[in-house]
Amino acid sequence: MGGKRSIALFGLLVMVLLTGTGAKEPSPAPAPKATGPQEAEVIGVVLDQRTQQPVVVLQGKRDKRQFAMAIGIAEANGIAIPLQGVTPPRPLTHDLFLTLFGRLKVSLMRVVITDFKDDIYYAIVYLSANGSDMTLDSRPSDAIALAIRAKVPILVEDRVFDKSRSSEPRSAPSPHF
Repeated sequence: MGGKRSIALFGLLVMVLLTGTGAKEPSPAPAPKATGPQEAEVIGVVLDQRTQQPVVVLQGKRDKRQFAMAIGIAEANGIAIPLQGVTPPRPLTHDLFLTLFGRLKVSLMRVVITDFKDDIYYAIVYLSANGSDMTLDSRPSDAIALAIRAKVPILVEDRVFDKSRSSEPRSAPSPHF
């Protein structure tokens, strides 16, 4: 896809998300007991009104805590396109990887967003091949894009929710999703 066409598609997807496809106000929730990673769902990909940067919003299924992770435009497209059920005319990078995994008899099992430190999120992709399990370090945006396409769980460690909340600016309002 050409650059202008990608940006236009991204803009259209953001408008669709902002006009009623699940973008919700974060609701305050009591702090949960730390019980390990919890499954999370992608609420949407939106523009942070304060910074005008795309963010992916995730919400824990166990305790409904949310956090927004800043990502780039290409990463936003990689996540938003399958969320909207759009099939691009040519495979995107994540589609290519899943096709390669399939041909090599490798299964994507789950992805885990493991940490947030120094303003950087970390993730691990869990794979299985020929009865052996393996892990790969990954950018969370790539892990999320793969998980959505493969329909596998996205897990988030409790510390990520905790650290994300503590890193929000105190003087400026949070972005509205």
